[in-house]
Amino acid sequence: MAAWAHRVAVSAGSPAGSPAASAAWSRRQVLATNLRTVVGRAYPRVRGLVRERSWVFFEILLPFLATSTFVFVYRALNAPPQYIGFVVLGGAMTAFWLNVIWMMASQLWWEKSQGNLELYFAAPMDVMAVLVGMAIGGLILSSSRAAMVLVIATVVYGVSFAVDQWLLLALVFGLTLAALYGLGMVLASLFLMWGREAFHLTQLLQEPIYFVSGLNFPIGRLGLVGALAISILPLAVGLDAMRQLAFAGSDYPKGTPSPAIEALILVAMTAISLGLARWMLRTLERLARKEGRLSVRWQ
Repeated sequence: MAAWAHRVAVSAGSPAGSPAASAAWSRRQVLATNLRTVVGRAYPRVRGLVRERSWVFFEILLPFLATSTFVFVYRALNAPPQYIGFVVLGGAMTAFWLNVIWMMASQLWWEKSQGNLELYFAAPMDVMAVLVGMAIGGLILSSSRAAMVLVIATVVYGVSFAVDQWLLLALVFGLTLAALYGLGMVLASLFLMWGREAFHLTQLLQEPIYFVSGLNFPIGRLGLVGALAISILPLAVGLDAMRQLAFAGSDYPKGTPSPAIEALILVAMTAISLGLARWMLRTLERLARKEGRLSVRWQ
Protein backbone atom coordinates (compact mmCIF):
# COMPACT_ATOMS: atom_id res chain seq x y z
CA MET A 1 0.00 0.00 0.00
CA ALA A 2 2.85 2.38 0.84
CA ALA A 3 4.48 1.73 -2.52
CA TRP A 4 1.18 2.38 -4.31
CA ALA A 5 0.71 5.68 -2.41
CA HIS A 6 4.26 6.67 -3.34
CA ARG A 7 3.58 6.03 -7.05
CA VAL A 8 0.33 8.02 -6.91
CA ALA A 9 2.09 10.94 -5.23
CA VAL A 10 4.88 10.93 -7.78
CA SER A 11 2.48 10.67 -10.74
CA ALA A 12 0.41 13.56 -9.37
CA GLY A 13 3.50 15.70 -9.19
CA SER A 14 3.33 16.17 -5.42
CA PRO A 15 6.20 15.36 -3.06
CA ALA A 16 6.00 11.96 -1.46
CA GLY A 17 6.04 11.65 2.29
CA SER A 18 3.75 12.96 5.01
CA PRO A 19 0.38 14.61 4.25
CA ALA A 20 1.86 17.95 5.29
CA ALA A 21 4.64 17.57 2.74
CA SER A 22 2.17 16.57 0.03
CA ALA A 23 0.05 19.63 0.80
CA ALA A 24 3.02 21.98 0.42
CA TRP A 25 2.34 23.01 -3.14
CA SER A 26 4.65 25.20 -5.15
CA ARG A 27 3.44 28.51 -6.56
CA ARG A 28 3.29 26.91 -9.98
CA GLN A 29 0.93 24.18 -8.74
CA VAL A 30 -1.29 26.70 -6.95
CA LEU A 31 -1.46 28.92 -10.03
CA ALA A 32 -2.23 25.98 -12.34
CA THR A 33 -5.03 24.78 -10.05
CA ASN A 34 -6.58 28.24 -9.83
CA LEU A 35 -6.39 28.67 -13.61
CA ARG A 36 -8.16 25.35 -14.10
CA THR A 37 -10.80 26.55 -11.64
CA VAL A 38 -11.33 29.75 -13.62
CA VAL A 39 -11.70 27.81 -16.88
CA GLY A 40 -14.03 25.28 -15.26
CA ARG A 41 -16.40 27.94 -13.92
CA ALA A 42 -16.33 30.00 -17.12
CA TYR A 43 -16.99 27.03 -19.42
CA PRO A 44 -20.72 26.49 -18.66
CA ARG A 45 -21.56 30.12 -19.39
CA VAL A 46 -19.56 30.25 -22.60
CA ARG A 47 -20.89 26.89 -23.76
CA GLY A 48 -24.42 28.03 -22.99
CA LEU A 49 -24.20 30.55 -25.81
CA VAL A 50 -24.67 27.82 -28.41
CA ARG A 51 -26.14 24.95 -26.40
CA GLU A 52 -29.41 26.60 -25.35
CA ARG A 53 -30.84 28.35 -28.43
CA SER A 54 -33.90 29.65 -26.59
CA TRP A 55 -31.63 32.00 -24.65
CA VAL A 56 -31.20 34.02 -27.85
CA PHE A 57 -34.86 34.98 -27.70
CA PHE A 58 -35.02 35.74 -23.99
CA GLU A 59 -31.61 37.40 -23.71
CA ILE A 60 -31.71 39.58 -26.83
CA LEU A 61 -35.20 40.16 -28.22
CA LEU A 62 -37.01 40.90 -24.96
CA PRO A 63 -34.43 43.45 -23.70
CA PHE A 64 -34.51 45.02 -27.16
CA LEU A 65 -38.26 45.58 -26.77
CA ALA A 66 -37.70 47.34 -23.43
CA THR A 67 -35.10 49.61 -25.05
CA SER A 68 -37.45 50.33 -27.95
CA THR A 69 -40.12 51.58 -25.54
CA PHE A 70 -37.96 54.48 -24.40
CA VAL A 71 -36.86 55.19 -27.96
CA PHE A 72 -40.48 55.74 -29.02
CA VAL A 73 -41.13 57.86 -25.91
CA TYR A 74 -38.24 60.19 -26.75
CA ARG A 75 -39.36 60.40 -30.35
CA ALA A 76 -42.88 61.29 -29.28
CA LEU A 77 -41.47 64.06 -27.07
CA ASN A 78 -39.25 65.36 -29.90
CA ALA A 79 -36.18 64.93 -27.73
CA PRO A 80 -32.71 65.59 -29.22
CA PRO A 81 -31.45 62.69 -31.37
CA GLN A 82 -28.63 61.86 -28.97
CA TYR A 83 -31.15 60.85 -26.33
CA ILE A 84 -32.06 57.84 -28.45
CA GLY A 85 -28.38 56.93 -28.44
CA PHE A 86 -28.33 57.34 -24.66
CA VAL A 87 -31.16 54.81 -24.37
CA VAL A 88 -29.52 52.34 -26.75
CA LEU A 89 -26.24 52.47 -24.86
CA GLY A 90 -28.05 52.07 -21.55
CA GLY A 91 -30.00 49.09 -22.91
CA ALA A 92 -26.74 47.40 -23.89
CA MET A 93 -25.24 47.93 -20.43
CA THR A 94 -28.35 46.49 -18.78
CA ALA A 95 -27.13 43.04 -19.81
CA PHE A 96 -24.04 43.33 -17.63
CA TRP A 97 -25.93 44.56 -14.57
CA LEU A 98 -28.45 41.70 -14.79
CA ASN A 99 -25.59 39.23 -15.10
CA VAL A 100 -23.88 40.71 -12.04
CA ILE A 101 -26.90 40.52 -9.72
CA TRP A 102 -28.29 37.18 -10.93
CA MET A 103 -25.30 35.12 -12.13
CA MET A 104 -22.71 36.59 -9.77
CA ALA A 105 -24.31 37.93 -6.59
CA SER A 106 -26.75 35.05 -6.16
CA GLN A 107 -24.51 32.23 -7.37
CA LEU A 108 -22.88 31.19 -4.07
CA TRP A 109 -26.25 31.28 -2.33
CA TRP A 110 -27.68 28.97 -5.00
CA GLU A 111 -24.69 26.65 -4.63
CA LYS A 112 -25.28 26.57 -0.88
CA SER A 113 -28.96 25.69 -1.38
CA GLN A 114 -27.98 22.85 -3.73
CA GLY A 115 -25.36 21.46 -1.36
CA ASN A 116 -22.37 22.28 -3.59
CA LEU A 117 -20.82 25.03 -1.50
CA GLU A 118 -19.06 22.57 0.82
CA LEU A 119 -17.23 21.14 -2.18
CA TYR A 120 -15.93 24.58 -3.10
CA PHE A 121 -14.47 25.18 0.34
CA ALA A 122 -13.10 21.63 0.63
CA ALA A 123 -11.38 21.69 -2.77
CA PRO A 124 -7.69 22.76 -2.87
CA MET A 125 -8.34 26.04 -4.68
CA ASP A 126 -8.91 29.70 -3.96
CA VAL A 127 -12.62 30.52 -3.80
CA MET A 128 -11.77 33.82 -5.47
CA ALA A 129 -10.84 31.82 -8.57
CA VAL A 130 -14.40 30.44 -8.65
CA LEU A 131 -15.84 33.95 -8.76
CA VAL A 132 -13.28 35.09 -11.33
CA GLY A 133 -14.30 32.20 -13.58
CA MET A 134 -17.97 33.06 -13.16
CA ALA A 135 -17.18 36.69 -13.95
CA ILE A 136 -15.27 35.85 -17.14
CA GLY A 137 -17.94 33.45 -18.36
CA GLY A 138 -20.73 35.88 -17.50
CA LEU A 139 -18.84 38.69 -19.19
CA ILE A 140 -18.62 36.76 -22.45
CA LEU A 141 -22.28 35.73 -22.23
CA SER A 142 -23.46 39.27 -21.51
CA SER A 143 -21.20 40.80 -24.16
CA SER A 144 -22.99 38.82 -26.87
CA ARG A 145 -26.36 40.12 -25.71
CA ALA A 146 -25.12 43.69 -25.29
CA ALA A 147 -23.47 43.68 -28.72
CA MET A 148 -26.62 42.37 -30.43
CA VAL A 149 -28.85 44.95 -28.71
CA LEU A 150 -26.41 47.72 -29.63
CA VAL A 151 -26.07 46.64 -33.28
CA ILE A 152 -29.77 45.99 -33.88
CA ALA A 153 -30.90 49.19 -32.19
CA THR A 154 -28.27 51.24 -34.02
CA VAL A 155 -29.37 49.88 -37.42
CA VAL A 156 -33.12 50.03 -36.76
CA TYR A 157 -33.20 53.48 -35.14
CA GLY A 158 -30.35 55.08 -37.03
CA VAL A 159 -28.17 56.01 -34.08
CA SER A 160 -24.91 57.67 -35.08
CA PHE A 161 -21.96 57.81 -32.70
CA ALA A 162 -19.29 60.50 -32.63
CA VAL A 163 -16.20 59.20 -30.85
CA ASP A 164 -13.05 61.31 -30.62
CA GLN A 165 -11.16 59.31 -27.96
CA TRP A 166 -11.45 55.61 -28.79
CA LEU A 167 -8.70 54.56 -26.40
CA LEU A 168 -10.30 56.34 -23.44
CA LEU A 169 -13.69 54.90 -24.36
CA ALA A 170 -12.28 51.36 -24.40
CA LEU A 171 -10.49 51.99 -21.11
CA VAL A 172 -13.67 53.29 -19.45
CA PHE A 173 -15.63 50.30 -20.74
CA GLY A 174 -13.07 47.85 -19.36
CA LEU A 175 -12.90 49.64 -16.01
CA THR A 176 -16.69 49.68 -15.79
CA LEU A 177 -16.86 45.92 -16.26
CA ALA A 178 -14.04 45.35 -13.75
CA ALA A 179 -15.77 47.50 -11.15
CA LEU A 180 -19.16 45.89 -11.85
CA TYR A 181 -17.95 42.32 -11.47
CA GLY A 182 -15.87 43.30 -8.44
CA LEU A 183 -19.09 44.60 -6.89
CA GLY A 184 -20.71 41.30 -7.89
CA MET A 185 -18.07 39.40 -5.91
CA VAL A 186 -18.79 41.53 -2.84
CA LEU A 187 -22.53 40.96 -3.21
CA ALA A 188 -21.95 37.22 -3.61
CA SER A 189 -20.36 37.12 -0.17
CA LEU A 190 -23.08 39.27 1.39
CA PHE A 191 -25.91 37.25 -0.14
CA LEU A 192 -24.28 34.07 1.10
CA MET A 193 -24.36 35.36 4.67
CA TRP A 194 -27.89 36.78 4.41
CA GLY A 195 -29.38 33.52 3.17
CA ARG A 196 -32.99 33.64 2.00
CA GLU A 197 -33.02 37.41 1.87
CA ALA A 198 -30.69 37.22 -1.13
CA PHE A 199 -33.59 36.69 -3.53
CA HIS A 200 -35.44 39.77 -2.24
CA LEU A 201 -32.28 41.85 -2.40
CA THR A 202 -31.75 40.76 -6.00
CA GLN A 203 -35.22 42.00 -6.86
CA LEU A 204 -34.48 45.26 -5.05
CA LEU A 205 -31.34 45.81 -7.12
CA GLN A 206 -33.19 45.78 -10.46
CA GLU A 207 -35.77 48.50 -11.08
CA PRO A 208 -34.48 51.00 -8.46
CA ILE A 209 -30.97 50.69 -9.87
CA TYR A 210 -32.30 51.25 -13.39
CA PHE A 211 -33.59 54.61 -12.19
CA VAL A 212 -30.73 55.91 -10.03
CA SER A 213 -28.03 54.78 -12.48
CA GLY A 214 -29.59 56.68 -15.38
CA LEU A 215 -29.87 53.76 -17.78
CA ASN A 216 -32.51 55.51 -19.89
CA PHE A 217 -31.59 59.17 -19.33
CA PRO A 218 -28.53 61.25 -18.40
CA ILE A 219 -27.65 60.77 -14.74
CA GLY A 220 -27.00 64.50 -14.35
CA ARG A 221 -30.75 65.13 -14.50
CA LEU A 222 -31.16 63.56 -11.05
CA GLY A 223 -29.18 66.25 -9.27
CA LEU A 224 -28.10 65.19 -5.79
CA VAL A 225 -29.41 61.63 -6.30
CA GLY A 226 -27.31 61.37 -9.44
CA ALA A 227 -24.22 62.60 -7.60
CA LEU A 228 -24.75 59.95 -4.91
CA ALA A 229 -25.21 57.27 -7.58
CA ILE A 230 -21.92 58.24 -9.24
CA SER A 231 -20.16 57.95 -5.89
CA ILE A 232 -21.32 54.36 -5.19
CA LEU A 233 -22.56 52.71 -8.43
CA PRO A 234 -19.99 51.67 -11.07
CA LEU A 235 -22.79 51.34 -13.64
CA ALA A 236 -23.76 55.01 -13.24
CA VAL A 237 -20.16 56.22 -13.47
CA GLY A 238 -19.18 54.09 -16.45
CA LEU A 239 -22.37 54.73 -18.42
CA ASP A 240 -22.13 58.49 -17.96
CA ALA A 241 -18.49 58.52 -19.08
CA MET A 242 -19.21 56.33 -22.12
CA ARG A 243 -22.10 58.57 -23.18
CA GLN A 244 -19.90 61.64 -23.02
CA LEU A 245 -17.24 59.89 -25.11
CA ALA A 246 -19.59 58.18 -27.58
CA PHE A 247 -21.49 61.37 -28.37
CA ALA A 248 -18.68 63.91 -28.36
CA GLY A 249 -19.72 67.37 -29.47
CA SER A 250 -23.38 66.88 -28.57
CA ASP A 251 -25.26 68.99 -26.06
CA TYR A 252 -24.70 66.60 -23.17
CA PRO A 253 -26.36 67.67 -19.90
CA LYS A 254 -23.98 69.20 -17.40
CA GLY A 255 -23.59 68.28 -13.77
CA THR A 256 -21.30 65.22 -13.94
CA PRO A 257 -17.48 64.91 -13.92
CA SER A 258 -15.41 64.60 -17.06
CA PRO A 259 -14.70 61.11 -18.50
CA ALA A 260 -11.09 61.24 -17.27
CA ILE A 261 -12.17 61.89 -13.68
CA GLU A 262 -14.84 59.22 -13.91
CA ALA A 263 -12.19 56.77 -15.14
CA LEU A 264 -10.20 57.46 -11.95
CA ILE A 265 -13.34 56.89 -9.89
CA LEU A 266 -13.77 53.52 -11.60
CA VAL A 267 -10.16 52.58 -10.80
CA ALA A 268 -10.78 53.32 -7.13
CA MET A 269 -14.06 51.38 -7.17
CA THR A 270 -12.37 48.37 -8.76
CA ALA A 271 -9.54 48.29 -6.23
CA ILE A 272 -11.89 48.68 -3.26
CA SER A 273 -14.41 46.09 -4.44
CA LEU A 274 -11.79 43.44 -5.29
CA GLY A 275 -9.96 43.96 -2.01
CA LEU A 276 -13.18 43.84 -0.01
CA ALA A 277 -14.37 40.75 -1.88
CA ARG A 278 -11.13 38.90 -1.18
CA TRP A 279 -11.26 39.75 2.53
CA MET A 280 -14.89 38.67 2.81
CA LEU A 281 -14.26 35.39 1.01
CA ARG A 282 -11.30 34.59 3.25
CA THR A 283 -13.51 35.27 6.29
CA LEU A 284 -16.30 33.05 4.94
CA GLU A 285 -13.83 30.29 4.11
CA ARG A 286 -12.49 30.36 7.65
CA LEU A 287 -16.02 30.09 9.05
CA ALA A 288 -16.84 27.26 6.67
CA ARG A 289 -13.79 25.22 7.61
CA LYS A 290 -13.84 25.83 11.39
CA GLU A 291 -17.48 26.22 12.37
CA GLY A 292 -19.47 24.73 9.52
CA ARG A 293 -21.87 27.67 9.56
CA LEU A 294 -22.31 27.85 5.79
CA SER A 295 -23.79 24.41 5.20
CA VAL A 296 -27.50 23.76 4.77
CA ARG A 297 -28.80 21.31 7.34
CA TRP A 298 -31.87 19.07 7.23
CA GLN A 299 -32.38 19.65 3.50
